[in-house]
Amino acid sequence: MTRGRILLVDDDADLRLSTAQALDLAGFDVIDTDQPEDVPALTGFGFPGIVVTDIRMPRLDGLSLMTQIHALDREVPVILITGHGDVQLAVRAMREGAHDFIEKPFSASQLAETCARALDYRRLVLENRVLRAAAGQADDLEQRLVGRSTAMIDLRRRLRTIGPAETDVLITGDTGTGKEVVARALHDLSARAAKPFIAIDCAALPEQQIESELFGHEQGAFPGAMRARYGRFEHARGGTVLLDDIASMPLAMQGKLLRVIQERTVTPLGANEGRPVDIRVIATARAPLEPEVEAGRFRADLFYRLAVVSLSVPPLSARREDIPLLFARLLAEAAGRHRIDPVTPPPALVEALITRDWPGNVRELRNAAERVALGLDLADPTGSLAADPPPQRLTERVAEFERAEIQRALLAHGGVLKAVYESLGLSRKTLYEKMQKLGIDKSRYTDG
Repeated sequence: MTRGRILLVDDDADLRLSTAQALDLAGFDVIDTDQPEDVPALTGFGFPGIVVTDIRMPRLDGLSLMTQIHALDREVPVILITGHGDVQLAVRAMREGAHDFIEKPFSASQLAETCARALDYRRLVLENRVLRAAAGQADDLEQRLVGRSTAMIDLRRRLRTIGPAETDVLITGDTGTGKEVVARALHDLSARAAKPFIAIDCAALPEQQIESELFGHEQGAFPGAMRARYGRFEHARGGTVLLDDIASMPLAMQGKLLRVIQERTVTPLGANEGRPVDIRVIATARAPLEPEVEAGRFRADLFYRLAVVSLSVPPLSARREDIPLLFARLLAEAAGRHRIDPVTPPPALVEALITRDWPGNVRELRNAAERVALGLDLADPTGSLAADPPPQRLTERVAEFERAEIQRALLAHGGVLKAVYESLGLSRKTLYEKMQKLGIDKSRYTDG
């Protein structure tokens, strides 16, 4: 049994090989690569290991790689390998979430000890997540798919059921609802969590290169094919392939895709025999595919093969009660990214957010949170967050002040009334009466 898994990333072949050998001799399971852009697909909430990366690499530096990894899971330990002149950069990285850094030249024992501590931390994180879920507490799924609406509770319940299964899944939902987040959650809940998650944007694939991109090619298969190349499906061996925006896949390509999904084999361009691939397939679509099938733009057999299980991600318009909690989470994330103090949105703004149309859904709400975090008005990108005009009568001004203070406290304490009335110096009865009089709905501010 190994001491844990390590993803080692370095563009220096000699240093990478010697480091990988040292870690292997120390009892670790090491995967080394000089392709940092491939690493995020191997990590996520279910990843049972750590990442060790050089800080200076030409295509993607260690800090940018860490940012991409932490966008999937903030608690994946990233250890940075630094040169003598990079210590200040490493200190900055520690402030931004790096688990540790080690300066060249380092001994094998020093690196092994640093990695062992990081792996102990990762194991503890994963164990605590399992225990929290078993105790009925908010788990990682609730952190990724925020909301207490019936639609979101039902979606999370179905994900917990479907995730561990091997079945293919079709996810539908409007633009910006979080279909890829749902797909990634399915992968992380499965036995494939430690294997690659390969997302393929079907709309962005050049039509002339789709087959080579997906299935790979042999040397000399076409002019310019100087060497053999694996396709995206083979890169996902043992893991999950996400076919994003599957409706944009050209009709001629859909038949070849169907064969791959049915037989779980790929035949690279120029090859005579298929190669088996162990993958799970998840597809997303911005609208139901049945009309596309009826119109002859999407193959019926491919649709029925993909839609063994279907999930629908609700738009914000169908779960408006989730908006205050979701906006508060996005606002805190935006403040963290910009390394500024988080702000509390004015209650009037929160109310406006609830009634506003969000055609871009969570993606658009995230952009709004970004602007509010930076002090910009939602209506005017060049302005500042405007204050609401004060009511004219004294009683109205007092009521507005009380409403604002209670709403701020509800937002700050996640709707926990005991903490709210204690922070405001009120009795429980007085708080209930004021909330009823002022028309404040507690459910809009609760996080559980």
